[in-house]
Amino acid sequence: MLSKRLAASAAICLLLGAGTAACGDNKDKAAGSAAAPSTGAAAAATPTATAPATPTPTAAAALDTDRLSAQEIQKKAKDALATATSMKIDGSFGSADGVMKINLAMDTKGQCQGTMGLPGMGSYELISDGKQYFIKPDAQFWKTFGGPKGDAVAELFKGRYLTGFQNDPKMKDLAELCDLSVASKQMLDDGRAGAPTKGSAGTVNGVKTFSLKMKDAKGQQSFLHVATEGKPYPVRVEQTTGKDAGKIDFLDFDKPLTITMPSPDNVVDYTKFQDKVKSV
Repeated sequence: MLSKRLAASAAICLLLGAGTAACGDNKDKAAGSAAAPSTGAAAAATPTATAPATPTPTAAAALDTDRLSAQEIQKKAKDALATATSMKIDGSFGSADGVMKINLAMDTKGQCQGTMGLPGMGSYELISDGKQYFIKPDAQFWKTFGGPKGDAVAELFKGRYLTGFQNDPKMKDLAELCDLSVASKQMLDDGRAGAPTKGSAGTVNGVKTFSLKMKDAKGQQSFLHVATEGKPYPVRVEQTTGKDAGKIDFLDFDKPLTITMPSPDNVVDYTKFQDKVKSV
């Protein structure tokens, strides 16, 4: 449901590995942890503690779930998501190594703010104003990807943000993670998921919804919950069976983002970061 590009952990590994020990097994592990779960397996959390916001009803007609087929409802959800100017995602999903978490708000200007947690590997904060990108790994992340220098690197860059890597082609995935116009094209696509069938009416995060049920080739079951009032935005996707089980909630559609940029004295340029790591 969320692709490895959306998770972007492999790109992060390449970034850190450029200045520290080669990622080696850790890179493979990160890429595996970021592999796409089947539809509904991913989830994320909002970057602030605000109460979940719901799709705002508009003058649009209610979704006619009696007349529309499951495939037509699914297409309407994809089309609606493609029109969103901003959004937050909230939740977690399983992987072979444990639970992966994402906490991110993004918009079509390339702005984003939130966190990503990788099972057994720590987490990092991601911020962008659409031009500059900043990441702040936690101590566990540094230790995981820093190789023999991990402890020293974690102490050296404790609480610091890295920037200046946005033109590195290896970091293309990270930039796309922040751009809703790109990321939204991946969010409801999973080649492993089967054709949807109709589920039932319900309520998710205070939003009236209608669910679509899917099963992949392995028999793993997932659901897409679509708003039935206002724009037919996806409200939740969840996988209920299999090792990738989890859910993702879609929140705060079309609300302007307020990005809090790091203080300049708490930022390290990528090139200086590489030099400092070599001297550890």
